[in-house]
Amino acid sequence: MATPTKKTSTYTARRYTAEDAELWNEFVASAKNATFLFHRDFMDYHSDRFTDFSVLVFKDDSLYALLPANVKAEKVISHQGLTYGSFVLQDSAKLLYALEAFKEMLRFLSSEMIQKIEIREIPTFYNVMPSDELGYFLFKANATLLKRDVLMVIDNDHKLKFQKNRREGINKAIRNGLTIKIEDTFDGFWNEVLIPNLYKKHGIAPVHSLEEIKLLAARFPGNIQQVNVYKGDKVIAGTTVFLTKTTIHPQYVSGNADKNSYGSLDLAYDFIINHYKKDKRYFDFNISSEENGTVLNSGLIFWKESCGARTFTADTYEIDTAAHEQLDITIK
Repeated sequence: MATPTKKTSTYTARRYTAEDAELWNEFVASAKNATFLFHRDFMDYHSDRFTDFSVLVFKDDSLYALLPANVKAEKVISHQGLTYGSFVLQDSAKLLYALEAFKEMLRFLSSEMIQKIEIREIPTFYNVMPSDELGYFLFKANATLLKRDVLMVIDNDHKLKFQKNRREGINKAIRNGLTIKIEDTFDGFWNEVLIPNLYKKHGIAPVHSLEEIKLLAARFPGNIQQVNVYKGDKVIAGTTVFLTKTTIHPQYVSGNADKNSYGSLDLAYDFIINHYKKDKRYFDFNISSEENGTVLNSGLIFWKESCGARTFTADTYEIDTAAHEQLDITIK
């Protein structure tokens, strides 16, 4: 039995253009499964690195869904410049209508000679209300699971205490006279701690440059903040924190060579977990798996679990756009 939406509504999809920015941003701001990372002022800061192929889906004349995405080698990916992606919906979206919108998106991409989409699902704790429609659509579309990442997360509604070794680290930081500050400047932490540490340990630079993070923080001052740990007047550790409606996420964390003897990172984590928790349910320590989710980093997991974190997963799927042809759902 075909879905009743075909009888009453028309669905259309098209590619995003710069003229859609205001419409896009208004939709993202009130969506149930989006964060500020989907705002065009965030997505477009590195537009020179990616060929945008975001999609808008309309139900009759009203915008009903979005797909933040770029295209690479005739494959659409949601989105390589972002930590996660999604099929973005409002809290008013209903399952059967959303299915029709998803089908229309696939049909449109197929008509544009795009054969496959890769979607990195937004972790569910970033959503402001239930929003598992995409997971069901991927199941019905016979999507291929490419990887499953393990994320360690604190749920402030069911918060566990720091274990003894973490509490000892905090006490060590206090004995060493360390202080902690929320600051407007990013230069000290990035230039003196983060960038040198990443280069020395991994031979890499941060994903964002210092100038890019400063630009983004200026655009999203309520969402991107810098917390530094000092010994005297010297920055010895810190974190650049991303804040969404539901979640505290330390995007970058690093400490100097004395971080263990000083307890600087324990102090930093204890501060940001507690300082920002008033209206945030979750604290996201980020991914603790490697090699497409097949390997667990036991050291990271031990450290994060000792802070009270427990496991969420986030999946990446690949879908054939031709699946729109068989995406009808039997309804009783």
